[in-house]
Amino acid sequence: MTATIEPTIIKERLPSAPARLSLTPTGSVPGLLDGAWWPRSRDLLREIPTLTDALDACWGRITHVTVNPAHWPVIPRKVIVTGHTVHVGWFADEQDPNKVILFSYTVGRLDLLVIPPETEPTAAARLMAAVTVPGGIRTASRLMADEAISHDAAEAQSREEEWETDGGAASAAGAAVGIFSSALRR
Repeated sequence: MTATIEPTIIKERLPSAPARLSLTPTGSVPGLLDGAWWPRSRDLLREIPTLTDALDACWGRITHVTVNPAHWPVIPRKVIVTGHTVHVGWFADEQDPNKVILFSYTVGRLDLLVIPPETEPTAAARLMAAVTVPGGIRTASRLMADEAISHDAAEAQSREEEWETDGGAASAAGAAVGIFSSALRR
């Protein structure tokens, strides 16, 4: 009989910046999401330890994490964190691609919106604030879609304002009047 032992690679963790995390207020009306997490990369081996360091002390030891593989290029089976190992699983169809689910033996389940690392800080701040509304009924994907719509509308308004300050409609209207009046003089 032979046993296959999967080698465990223990990397020395460099000090990292604290997790960018926003949780709903304790004791508030439960909603679909319990908070938001804005990781700095799409590397779960690097990001999960930072997240668990932030949550273990205030929420309970995180034992399992599940993600949707749509936004994570590599999903490790286990991640070594401070003082223990976190098991990582994935669900392609069953789990919202913009959400991470964390499990703790002592507290239960925590559902967090995952804000993509490349998100602009102002958009990330809006998303973090939107998630902390007690009793929120928007899913992670709905929040991301609403933010994209809001961003597109703001960008369109900015382009329109720029066009107006460059002469925009007033110049176009003036040019049309000039063409019309010169046509009448002929």
